[in-house]
Amino acid sequence: MELIAVNSLRKVYGTQVDPVVALQDIHFAIEKGQFVAIVGPSGCGKSTLLKILVGLIPASQGEARLGGIAIAGPRRDIGVVFQSPVLFPWRTVLDNVLLPVDVQRLGRDKLKARAMNLLSLVGLQGFENRFPQELSGGMQQRAAMVRALIHDPTMLFMDEPFGALDAMTREQMNLQLQHVWLDRKETVLFITHSIPEAVFLADRVLVMTPRPGRIVDDVAVDLARPRSLDVMTTPDFGRHVKRIREHFKATGELAL
Repeated sequence: MELIAVNSLRKVYGTQVDPVVALQDIHFAIEKGQFVAIVGPSGCGKSTLLKILVGLIPASQGEARLGGIAIAGPRRDIGVVFQSPVLFPWRTVLDNVLLPVDVQRLGRDKLKARAMNLLSLVGLQGFENRFPQELSGGMQQRAAMVRALIHDPTMLFMDEPFGALDAMTREQMNLQLQHVWLDRKETVLFITHSIPEAVFLADRVLVMTPRPGRIVDDVAVDLARPRSLDVMTTPDFGRHVKRIREHFKATGELAL
């Protein structure tokens, strides 16, 4: 079942006199339950694309549909995780997680048990009454991930969520996210600069060109799940990474 469909999407910033084309002729679709990653160099329009898909900014041309409905503004039935966890320092972990529940008036009593189960799933059991400043960066990002999942979203959008973490914490977060995804099978669109991260996590990797951003390749990742970090040393993993990296050899613009 096709959950998201993007056709002939184009985004232009600036004026007619001095336009900047951020995205050009973007086409792709995502099936329900898929984990899709997007990689591309800085400034290629990855985050612009995500902002269009979550309804924060309009496209200049073309169309994006979620669940068959044109995306025309922010929606309550999605979850979003950004690079910064954006937790309120005066709210406990549990209160931060339940923020969408409070805003949408979904009923705390009904969803508190779900929040506790999700916190346990990401290894934060026992930390529900702590405040953000008492957590490590990785723990804060796990709390942000739970907050994005608390209202059972139609789709989860993640914009370089682990980019600010150190390498070892980032690897652990990749394992944690895979664990959550295998448990819940949410539909995920994950933006990253890292080719290995994209290949490790995703069913498919969409490769974007430098600005104006276009999708130049759609790589199916046929690696068995669950994936351990050791998979990164296998020939099959290297084959996928090599195919993606080939698109950026001439410029060397894609971060590893």
